[in-house]
Amino acid sequence: MTTLGQTVLDAAIETFGYTKSMGDGALAQISTDEDLHACPLYDGNSISVIVKHMHGNMTSRWTDFLTSDGEKPTRCRDDEFVEDRPSKDEVLRRWETGWACVLGTLGALTPADLEKTITIRGKPLSVPRAIMRQTEHYGYHTGQIVSLCKHLVGEGWETLSVTRGGTAAYNASLGYDASGQSGGTHGAG
Repeated sequence: MTTLGQTVLDAAIETFGYTKSMGDGALAQISTDEDLHACPLYDGNSISVIVKHMHGNMTSRWTDFLTSDGEKPTRCRDDEFVEDRPSKDEVLRRWETGWACVLGTLGALTPADLEKTITIRGKPLSVPRAIMRQTEHYGYHTGQIVSLCKHLVGEGWETLSVTRGGTAAYNASLGYDASGQSGGTHGAG
């Protein structure tokens, strides 16, 4: 029997994995280093800057997650927002190592760890709240990355979810009729 704590941890891993996969799909569609550094919005951030910030946050928050403050003294958050024009390989390395830190730490947590308190910038947070805080943060920034990628790719963009106008066909492929009712081959939901 799965405990509620394990269910929470599994859900967090699944949610972070989905967020990462959306970013993976978007980043795979960027073909030039120049696109990674483009900043079409006034006072906005490029894809490479967002990834650099996420990497800094991820490695700071998730390294020694249960035993040290999530804002490490070695982190310089302000530097994360300075464009350093890395290659695509370097941007992807930052992306992957940041996510590896998050998912590796989450995978090592136990249901009992959910009862603990950690600190971020000296503020105590329950482990579930800290996880949710980072879920919100990474979802926000991954959404920015997806939007920037879609803008930069333009007409050649390959959707990362159900295609516009394709909901009925997608639902039918899952065994649901036009009213959203299951045809019996899949569970409710």
